Amino acid sequence: MAGYHTRWVRPESEVDDPERIAIREALAFGKALYDRRTDLGLSTAELARRAGMTQDEIECIEEGGTTPTIALLRRLAAALNADVRLTSGHDLGSMWFEAHAA
Repeated sequence: MAGYHTRWVRPESEVDDPERIAIREALAFGKALYDRRTDLGLSTAELARRAGMTQDEIECIEEGGTTPTIALLRRLAAALNADVRLTSGHDLGSMWFEAHAA
């Protein structure tokens, strides 16, 4: 394939692989949580307290080790005083927490 470079184009065989999609969604979830938490100036311990979770659970999410569920997204959104926003993609930036309007 002329002009193909692995850093530019994902091979067709990998685009719809459910395992890869799940990994990308977990990483997007972790990044969204980290971004909102740090924007608020919260430690992982403080966010864990607000969400009724452990600090290890928050750290695991931020490292991309947890698949997002609706219940978990709601719980964390409430702890972050935010709404969850999603796009149709599965990559970083496809999920974020948006502050509630004042």
